[in-house]
Amino acid sequence: MNKDQAETGKLQSLLSKIGEGLDQFVKFEHPDAFQSKQQWLKDLDIPLPQKGIGIEQVTQELLSTVMVNGSPVGNPGFSSFITTGATTASTLATTAASIASPQRYLGTAFNFLEELSLLWMAEMFGISHMKGVYSSGGSVANLIALGGARQSAFEKIGIDPAADGVDRPSSIYASKECHHTIQRSGGVLGIGRRAIKPIDCDNLGRMRIDSLLAAIEKDERDEILPIAIVANAGTTNTGAIDPLLEIGKIAHKKQIWFHVDGAYGLPGILDERIKYLYDGLKYADSVIVDPHKWLGASVGVAATFVKDRDYLLRAFTQEPADYLEGSASQAEIDQAENSTTHSVSAKIEHSLDDFGIPYFDYGVELSAPCRGVVVWAMLKEIGVEGMTERVKRHNNMARYIAEFSDNHPNLETLLNPTLSICCFRYVDEKITDLDKFNQRLHRCLVRENKFMPSTTKVNGKLAIRPCYVGARHEQTQVDDLLAEILRIGKQLVEGINR
Repeated sequence: MNKDQAETGKLQSLLSKIGEGLDQFVKFEHPDAFQSKQQWLKDLDIPLPQKGIGIEQVTQELLSTVMVNGSPVGNPGFSSFITTGATTASTLATTAASIASPQRYLGTAFNFLEELSLLWMAEMFGISHMKGVYSSGGSVANLIALGGARQSAFEKIGIDPAADGVDRPSSIYASKECHHTIQRSGGVLGIGRRAIKPIDCDNLGRMRIDSLLAAIEKDERDEILPIAIVANAGTTNTGAIDPLLEIGKIAHKKQIWFHVDGAYGLPGILDERIKYLYDGLKYADSVIVDPHKWLGASVGVAATFVKDRDYLLRAFTQEPADYLEGSASQAEIDQAENSTTHSVSAKIEHSLDDFGIPYFDYGVELSAPCRGVVVWAMLKEIGVEGMTERVKRHNNMARYIAEFSDNHPNLETLLNPTLSICCFRYVDEKITDLDKFNQRLHRCLVRENKFMPSTTKVNGKLAIRPCYVGARHEQTQVDDLLAEILRIGKQLVEGINR
């Protein structure tokens, strides 16, 4: 066996061990990482190594100390936040890309799949008139979309804000239920966090049209430049969908950029029972979605779609750099052989001759992993039919909880679900403070490490809030969660009387 064969054999052996460790991890039979925190802190919190220990020992420590003390996010009982563990297809594609194409650029299959997968998603979500760009998550995806909105608004008055900056007060209108990344985008884009005008919501968590119109009309009187209206296609808090069609018509009439934040909820359009709620997408200038949420991608995959990608080009283009612009071209390269009998002139073609689609000019990242191959792999694996089944299954799970709560004397639905989030609570006539009681019940539930929803406030009342987006979420988790909540609630109520 030569050296190369030995190295290949070693790599295969180590990868096999990691695979076996992950297989064991996803059984989720281990305790929560916090239970052994003192031990793994002792093992990991060491001075900077001056001498290495070798890849075999590193692999062993990954298995024995790091992986077994990982996150509960991938656990099927985890329903706290809108995030989940990656599917197998996503994991395989991410691993393949990390070796075979460390960057998303150049004339390779990976660069091609960036665009193809964006086109597939646009078709799946009914926004085929848009082009996209990947980024790391909803925070950056919203920033990119609103960067395009800022560019559009200021270009209308003869200013290039990306080149020359902003020179007057401006506004972005977003509901009070919008994700806080909208405010952060305002700060990063130089218009200010206070330029995000909060619009009141109704008791279902949806933007109120009368409040939106009042805010716009006030700014018109005050000569404040409108940049965008941001609507939610599934709020993080409760899954509410704003009246997209009405908002879109207002944006179209007022000639204001219409942005739809569908980081979580855009895949809900696949459920034909609520598809009509997305009719306003036809007016949208930009839409975002996070495949690392409902679609099951590994974390770090979001997408921004816009009607006109040239706005992003002007908003985020980089200044030329000699080491880049001169390194990749499709120019013909001549080769001459010094020979008395012949000479050769040939066109040399190589993946380095072309950067491919310049996504670095459509967003804020130059270095970026290949994210399209992840989405491509997931859609190739289960197709639109599989994604639709998953979305409907999760929406059904939330609806089941609401119906169960409505028919149980010790449970109360606080908001009927639109998507895969249900907000409910435990009730009993012996409880004097329902908020404190349900907060205590929730902490008892989570610490048992089987079922881990989050809590939120719905119209001022504390709710237990399971959110189902993971590919591993099945009806059994719903049934068992309800049983555990009733068990713990009963025990806590019995304790009140002692």
